[in-house]
Amino acid sequence: MSKTILDYLKKVSEKKEEKEKVSEIKKEEVKIKVSIFDTTRKKYSLKDLTGKIVVIAEKPKAARKIALALASKPLVKKTYGIPYYIINNKMSKIIIASAAGHLYGLHTNKRGYPVFSYEWRPLHEIVPNAKYTEKFIKLLDKVCKTADYYINACDYDIEGSVIGYLIIYFHGSPEKALRAKFSSLTTTELRTAFNSLTSLDWEMIEAGLCRHELDWIWGINISRALMSSVKSVSGKKVVLSAGRVQTPTLRHVVEHEIERNLFIPIPSYLLSIYIIKNNEKYHPEYKGEPIDTFLEASSLAKTIREAGYLRVIKYEEKHTYLHPPPAFNLGDLQEEAARIYRFSPYKTQSIAEKLYLDALISYPRTNSQKLPPTLNYRGILEKIRNIPSYSQLVDALFEETKGVLKPVQGPKDDPAHPAIYPTGVKPVNLKPDEWKIYDLIVRRFMAAFAPKAELVHRSVVFKPIRETSKNIVFQLTGQKILFPGWLKYYLFSKPYEAMIPSFRLGEEVPIHNVRVRRTYNKPPEKITKIKILRWMENVGIGTEATRARIIELLFKRGYLRSVGGKVEATNLGLGVIEILIEHFPEITSVELTRYFEEEMERIRRGERKRSDVVENAKKTLISLINSFEEKKTIIGKLLSYRLGLIAPEKKCLLCNREEYRNGLCKYHYQAVETLKQKYIIWKEKEGVSWNEYLKNIRKLKSTGKWIREIIENNSISMKP
Repeated sequence: MSKTILDYLKKVSEKKEEKEKVSEIKKEEVKIKVSIFDTTRKKYSLKDLTGKIVVIAEKPKAARKIALALASKPLVKKTYGIPYYIINNKMSKIIIASAAGHLYGLHTNKRGYPVFSYEWRPLHEIVPNAKYTEKFIKLLDKVCKTADYYINACDYDIEGSVIGYLIIYFHGSPEKALRAKFSSLTTTELRTAFNSLTSLDWEMIEAGLCRHELDWIWGINISRALMSSVKSVSGKKVVLSAGRVQTPTLRHVVEHEIERNLFIPIPSYLLSIYIIKNNEKYHPEYKGEPIDTFLEASSLAKTIREAGYLRVIKYEEKHTYLHPPPAFNLGDLQEEAARIYRFSPYKTQSIAEKLYLDALISYPRTNSQKLPPTLNYRGILEKIRNIPSYSQLVDALFEETKGVLKPVQGPKDDPAHPAIYPTGVKPVNLKPDEWKIYDLIVRRFMAAFAPKAELVHRSVVFKPIRETSKNIVFQLTGQKILFPGWLKYYLFSKPYEAMIPSFRLGEEVPIHNVRVRRTYNKPPEKITKIKILRWMENVGIGTEATRARIIELLFKRGYLRSVGGKVEATNLGLGVIEILIEHFPEITSVELTRYFEEEMERIRRGERKRSDVVENAKKTLISLINSFEEKKTIIGKLLSYRLGLIAPEKKCLLCNREEYRNGLCKYHYQAVETLKQKYIIWKEKEGVSWNEYLKNIRKLKSTGKWIREIIENNSISMKP
């Protein structure tokens, strides 16, 4: 992102920061104006409320769980085919009704761009595949009329706060509303939540509304600009999208793809050696100085081979410990499910959300790795013991811990929810993939209470008995589990066991064989969905709830594709990012996206106003769009080429992309230049001719796709 825009935004923020440090007294005065409740009270109980009370759940399953927690036999009714629940008490009538996730979205009737005039509209009016939400809105409108109180019982996160607030805003009165906060849908926790109602979580609501507004104005304006540029050149209307989080994520994948496709392996050399001990062969790893050329490596191998023995210069045997991992947050769960079962982040998140709605686990969209001390650990484990798969493990855990249940706590925290934990509710009729996720959560929960695992680790370092021109050393290691500890419960992290014999310092061990092994540096690993998600976490863009969805959207738009379980950028994805980096780089900026993420977090903490953050975003977009307009025709032409809407005047000799230079597209031209640069290194190391160099790297599987395509086309002149 350009420094001028980021500097401008920071200056605006600094000027307004002092103005926004409202005193606590003023904050209370604001709340009195928007609430009928006594703001000096921190919590209300459902029993304190009289008259008609409407409880709003986020999903139908959650509504049913809440109703059953508040009354053993609530009255069940259906309107428009949607069930809702009525509990009649002496002084109150409680109605529990459900949303279906988001029922409202932002919309504008204005065409063109930039557009900053928008309003919240029912989702079924603006999204074709959201027609099913209309009956939920009709039901909520019916039950909310004449209510005395409203309780937002949607999921306690930013999205749940917004979903409930908008329903209350459009169909009730926010000043008559309270918030129910819970992390699981168990009867005990729900009853506790409704006995500890708080005022609406205004900071969460404001942060959530801000996120929707930023995503909307960012997405619609940039997307319309891109589509307009294509139409102005080709006359064709196509669907293209860009977004505040989506586009920097796509750029990351594209840059990774370019690096892989332009990769040329560089040789290096090590000595591969086998030794004999107790009539068994062992293969120590080379740990010596780097060897520069194949010729030098061959000379060293000959010297060591003639010496016949290696001498032990260091031997160590020690006990090591593996500490148990903390309970899962969503990112950790997604990573483990990808590693063990190859589940996509979106699939894991969807399954976890279903388990939550079935009251089997706590709320999954959390960043926390901490379990609260208020949680009844023993009670949960006692219930888990009733599940046959875990009964013996729970007994073993109680015995090992002697009943002292103190979980390992990870460093990450979340202000809304603890780490994911099983509730102890017995699962029924879980599908195989659902059971896999449930099993991971249960086992990780148990592991958090278990003792450390103990291993014995042996390490021996050897040197040749004859002096060599390089510092040559070899190392052999082995380990064995002495006490499994937490590994007994979480089997998926069990380390590899391979023990080696003991050695003595100064011992001379016979060499069985030694040879030169040529190795090559490796290209960046093929990227996966979970690696994209972890990158998003690390750079601080998106949220636990949105990251997996954004990754799937990039596939839906045709920017990414899946090949053998790995992710590749399509030609369209490459083109969009290539064009935006060159002509509109701010759109692809992680820094700009992170800046607004931090601003939204400040809103959630009550340190920033939504209106100011949105205004900053509008000013930024206007600046970017003005820059875009100056290059609109160039951008439209390049995008139209990549979409196949118009043919470039000159094509690359090897692909359908437009010519960049010397008859090649930008990528194949870069491949030629890279080949020339890397030949200098190959010539020094291997002493090969240009043709031998090309022949060698063509045979290597790790050679990049664009490099290989250049080598295989003999008509291209590229000799240095």
